Amino acid sequence: MATRKAIFITGGGSGIGQAIAEYFAGRGWFVGLGDIDAAGMNITQERIGTGTSYAHKFDVRDRAAWNEALGAFAKASGGRIDVVANNAGIPLGGSLDTNTTQEIERCLDINLKGVLFGAQASLPYLKQTAPGSCLLNTASAAGIYGTGGASVYSATKFGVRGITEALDAEWAEFGIKVRDLMPGFIDTPLLDHSPNQGSNEAIRGRVQEAGLEITPPLAVAQAAWDAVHGEKLHTLVGKTAKRLAFGARWMPGKVRQQARSLTRPLGQ
Repeated sequence: MATRKAIFITGGGSGIGQAIAEYFAGRGWFVGLGDIDAAGMNITQERIGTGTSYAHKFDVRDRAAWNEALGAFAKASGGRIDVVANNAGIPLGGSLDTNTTQEIERCLDINLKGVLFGAQASLPYLKQTAPGSCLLNTASAAGIYGTGGASVYSATKFGVRGITEALDAEWAEFGIKVRDLMPGFIDTPLLDHSPNQGSNEAIRGRVQEAGLEITPPLAVAQAAWDAVHGEKLHTLVGKTAKRLAFGARWMPGKVRQQARSLTRPLGQ
């Protein structure tokens, strides 16, 4: 088995995944990228160097494809995988009655099933590099308190939080760390997408209208490094996430009032 540590990151073609890839590569890790966006992964590899990375195009919704992707990456990395970052995810906004069945199922499949499938496929590899190996899931501030106008997205991120807590208990006997990141709004291309099929309005505009801060991807990458090497189960990233977590714990009534007053469903 190779001595150089290795991390496999889904959603590695852009945004948070790309930032995590650059951060870990810059610290001597061999980086694996998984994404349906081959062009995006090429850009990431150009930024970190093809000699320190491997890219594999696949869909996280496909359980068998997970086995193929991790098997190929393990071969490329010299037989080891120390961290699997379940980062791939998509946004979905708009009031629930406006979300189509297709939109709901796609969000659930990528954001929730994709994380579960990734965990299943990762376990044999993380056992081999334990103790100290890690499953790192990307949750969200929307997994701290439900976001009005994003009920499906909030459900998936609460689910990711639950998966992290459950597997932290299940996998403790193997010496595998299970962690998650809970970022607020991060400055990635996702903010420039419309929240659903029925809207032409970018998410970024709504965030700015609400006066919420947009955190640079580097902050998430640094948080990912700290999460992998630290003991925190949930790592909050950005002022919005930290304020929300504080309020949800100590001032839940106020958070509820603010949620109602700020809610104009994304896409309306």
